[in-house]
Amino acid sequence: MNVLNLSWANIKKRKGAAFSLFILILTASLLLNIGITIVSSMGRFYEKKADELHDAHAVITMSASHFKPSTEDYIKSYEGVKEQETERIILIPKAAFRYDKDTDNDFSLRIALLNADNNRNIAPLKLVESIPANDETGILAPYSLKASGGYQLGDSFSLTYQNVTYSYKITGFFESTLMGKPNLALMKFYLPDTTYRELQHKLGADAEGILQSAVFKDSSQSTSFLRDYSAEFPELNDSNDINFWSGDIGQAKSSTLTINIVAMILIVFAAIIVVVSLIVIKFRIADSIEEGIVNIGVLKALGYTSRQISSSFALQFTLTGLAGSVAGVALSYAAVQAFGGIIATLTGLRWPGGTPLGNSLLSIAILMVLVWAVAMGSTWRVRRLQPVAALRGGIVTHNFKRNHLPLHKAKGGLQFLLACKTMLANSRQNLLIGCIITAITFASVFSAVFYYNIAEDKTAFFQMTGAETPNVGIQVQQGQDSERLLKEIKGMNGVEKAVFQDYLTVTINGRQVSSDFSDDYAQMDNNTVVKGRHPKYDNEIVITSTLSRLLGKSIGDTINVDLGKVSEPFLITGLSQSLSTDASLALEGVQRLMPGQQAMSINVYLDGTTSPEFIEAVKSQYPDMLQSVTNAEKSIADSMKVYISAIFTLMVVILAITVLTVSLILYLVIQTGILKRKRELGIMRALGYTTFQLRSQIAMSFLPVVTVGVLIGACLGGLYTNSMLEMLLSSAGIAQVNFTIQAPMIIGLGIGLILFSYLISMLVSHRIKRITAYELITE
Repeated sequence: MNVLNLSWANIKKRKGAAFSLFILILTASLLLNIGITIVSSMGRFYEKKADELHDAHAVITMSASHFKPSTEDYIKSYEGVKEQETERIILIPKAAFRYDKDTDNDFSLRIALLNADNNRNIAPLKLVESIPANDETGILAPYSLKASGGYQLGDSFSLTYQNVTYSYKITGFFESTLMGKPNLALMKFYLPDTTYRELQHKLGADAEGILQSAVFKDSSQSTSFLRDYSAEFPELNDSNDINFWSGDIGQAKSSTLTINIVAMILIVFAAIIVVVSLIVIKFRIADSIEEGIVNIGVLKALGYTSRQISSSFALQFTLTGLAGSVAGVALSYAAVQAFGGIIATLTGLRWPGGTPLGNSLLSIAILMVLVWAVAMGSTWRVRRLQPVAALRGGIVTHNFKRNHLPLHKAKGGLQFLLACKTMLANSRQNLLIGCIITAITFASVFSAVFYYNIAEDKTAFFQMTGAETPNVGIQVQQGQDSERLLKEIKGMNGVEKAVFQDYLTVTINGRQVSSDFSDDYAQMDNNTVVKGRHPKYDNEIVITSTLSRLLGKSIGDTINVDLGKVSEPFLITGLSQSLSTDASLALEGVQRLMPGQQAMSINVYLDGTTSPEFIEAVKSQYPDMLQSVTNAEKSIADSMKVYISAIFTLMVVILAITVLTVSLILYLVIQTGILKRKRELGIMRALGYTTFQLRSQIAMSFLPVVTVGVLIGACLGGLYTNSMLEMLLSSAGIAQVNFTIQAPMIIGLGIGLILFSYLISMLVSHRIKRITAYELITE
């Protein structure tokens, strides 16, 4: 008595249902394996890439005039440092260049220029691709300029500093974990020896800089090292030295947030598809037992045990699940490569590709254990069924079902009443469809809301991430009176408002953090404070919720803020959320720590004029006071392209799988229903009902269930999308999400799902046309 033969016979008997389940499991396996692979790989992605490139775990730059040999000795003797290296470089505090080749907007950033011909042990120059340099105008650029900037070998590239433009030709691309993307506020380039020395001579001593690199036995030590370095040399900071900058692996990882969110959403959606598949399995087994109850009685009478019959049902679905899981894992290998392009765009580093065998086996194992457990649990009726009762069709004493909506009493059209009777007679089936429609509607609403708030109305997204959105950003030339310039800019035509917003690094209770400061936070467009208020006075500070938990401090508590050798107590007036800074100070508060300190960055908000027109006007009026002027509005839009692309891909995937799932579930349920009601439908055709009428009855019987499922799913999506995002982003320091929920968009999505379900029901029920009264008589 071969259980495998029984399972195989059941599969061949219901090929369509088996194929539907195969596709569902394949989809779940595909999404699950992609999500697990990305989450597990991104956890150590930067560390592995640093090992591959032999790159630094922590980097510090400063002007050569501020360099002290004792800093080098300190790094060498720091516990855990495996290698240390100091190199003389060219440092430019703010240079304008075009990060995205296809735009006409320049980007201002701190630039480090290194001699390509120097020998170095840490981060040796390794080119991803290159062309021969036939002249001395070549420049080697970070790989991010290719991955997200669109540059190719041989393209022209220009740097503008102090109103002088230096033009080069890109002759190669390299990877860098810490200085290859603008998100850490510094990018490095390499120049040939001759070009490097010529530029060094032109820029003079002010551009002479020092690059200090450190490799640790444990990369996680890099963060504590920077904190201890700042405590040991408090005079070395970006307030005293405009060229001072530091970065470590922990800061670089912030660029992986978006891809981690996408991966987590894929895993959650995979879980929904898995639940859908398990519900389908439970439904199919219960239906198969009811449909084949006489055959089960025959098998028991022939000597098959309940365990063997139950195992044949479970094995049937487990084999289908195994085939789907393996196929999904195989497809995920190709899909992960597509995500590799998104990862390269976001990080500026090449994705190694591939899916670890352990992840693939884990995905398959998870699905198989769940499928087998649900399948075995759903066969409990087989074990309780006696052969005699089974041979009587499951009737033990009596089996009378209630007559819902008796036609001689109920009011309404005959077609409508017959559809309602069909719906009420299949409560278990209705529950199955309702739960599935609810789950996938929620996922669809979630993805649509997520996309709308990133691609269309970005206000809530910027508030969530702590980003400010001025029209124009101005960097004031060092030594100029920035307060006078701010006052005069406020009086220019087309300026609605202007406000200082600058950045510096401070130490709070022994922790080195990045802080912004402003003369008037109330003038900013985006309020990042989720509790309390922004600082107004010189003794007030706002910190992020994440820093608050780390310090064990909250609103009303006092913390010590150190800048250089000065330490002052500050009162916490609010908690904020931001992905770029950890604290906010009033300008007066910074001046309390460093008397005479000026803010050198101005945000300009326009009304009645365009950004290009204003930039042209301000450059002509104040040519000597400006270090750089950036079309911030355009820069923000350009930088958002990669995030919009990633979220759009996610939304398309979820909506496509939603459509596929609805189609497969309705196909499975309707095909099963037609087989069970074959005699009834044949009699109705013989009585004169047309195929269209019978198809309409079936479609209308599903319409109320689908509508209720869509309504519940849409309401849950509207109510809990923000809560779910807060849960997913809590590890990144996001405490509050207030994405806009567009009711017309959700209503449109719901109506679309209902109409699509009706259309699929009409199409799948087309096989009723093949049922004839003659066929029923001759069977």
